[in-house]
Amino acid sequence: MMKMAVALAETGHAVSIVNPIYGPNMFEPELRFLRDARWRSAPVKMVRRLHPWTYYRTGGRLKLARAVLRRGNLGNFSLAALGRGYTRAFDELLAHALAQPADLYLGGTAGGLAVAARAAELRGVPFALDLEDFHSAEQEPGPEADLSHAVIAEIERRLLPRAAFLTGGSGPICQAYFDTYRVRVETINNTFHQPQEPPAFAANPAGRLRLFWFSQVIGLQRGLEGAVQAIGLAGVPGELHLLGHDSMTSLKQLTALADQCAPRLTVVHHLPVRPDAIVELGRQFDVGLSLEPGFSKNNEIALSNKSFTYLQAGLAVAFTDTLGQRPLAHDIGPEALLFKPGDTEAFAAGLRRWAQQPDALLAAKRAAWAAAARRWHWEHPEERGKALKLVEQVLTKSSRSVRR
Repeated sequence: MMKMAVALAETGHAVSIVNPIYGPNMFEPELRFLRDARWRSAPVKMVRRLHPWTYYRTGGRLKLARAVLRRGNLGNFSLAALGRGYTRAFDELLAHALAQPADLYLGGTAGGLAVAARAAELRGVPFALDLEDFHSAEQEPGPEADLSHAVIAEIERRLLPRAAFLTGGSGPICQAYFDTYRVRVETINNTFHQPQEPPAFAANPAGRLRLFWFSQVIGLQRGLEGAVQAIGLAGVPGELHLLGHDSMTSLKQLTALADQCAPRLTVVHHLPVRPDAIVELGRQFDVGLSLEPGFSKNNEIALSNKSFTYLQAGLAVAFTDTLGQRPLAHDIGPEALLFKPGDTEAFAAGLRRWAQQPDALLAAKRAAWAAAARRWHWEHPEERGKALKLVEQVLTKSSRSVRR
């Protein structure tokens, strides 16, 4: 959605961004983006230690709304009631969205779908939705997760057929939405701007593999334990570089696991940087880790921004073989490392080969960069161009309707 905001602003559209800011981990990065002079911004700030009144008010309202939904038939509730039971700041986001005139509302993330549609309904204008994930199957089963999945499924059932257009974060995600709701969803991958300068491909010193993984929050059960075990099994020296905020002492536990099964591995922590700086940071490493475990249907079919970042940094990429990631790995070619989730031996064999054969590692890096330059970047017509075309078609149609 941020790239779409930039693209629309660059093509002369007036853009307003409405988004929630829940936690201190995302507070400063979000604010830096929102301060950009190219658009109006209206963040709803709910960081507990900074905005306690908003935080507790919205939390209490969400809890009450979910309790009401749990006791009834979801099909009988209004869109606003469903939104309040799914999106913590539904009312605040809606108010901010309605504070500025709009010809089109674009809703992204699960929490933004009902907000965008309700704002469009009240304004009498079209809305479109960006489905980066398959929202009704994102979490592992449990009472709260099951309720969330049921609510968002009801929201999607009502809204998707009415949207001016729908975009999805991977081909398999788009297919899943078609299979479930019989709606057409256009694939817009979570790619990034292609750097002007290619990486300085260099041989790996002394066979020491430098592995890279990033996320907003570093957590366990996201494939990192398997990476530690794989490099230990490979028996090669290495560095595991993790970019993000620590969560629940995850770094401490990963370091302890490395001490136990990978004594030649050093775990290195990097605090978050600006999103546009991650590619440059990544160029100092060797291997990018795309380790989706496939714990849910969404996780099995999703294609995260990690993979595309690694390609643009010119890193060899290690992929778990999920339905979402497999096509990208195949597009890179045999130089990519593709293995079944949990297959530590295959993962270790690939890492050992890259550590012991510098030419193979360099070939994997060059193949990744070539794939990024050929197809997997935001400026490609199938990414930025397609996204802008969808918006322009809706605005043109809407303008003609007004004139008539």
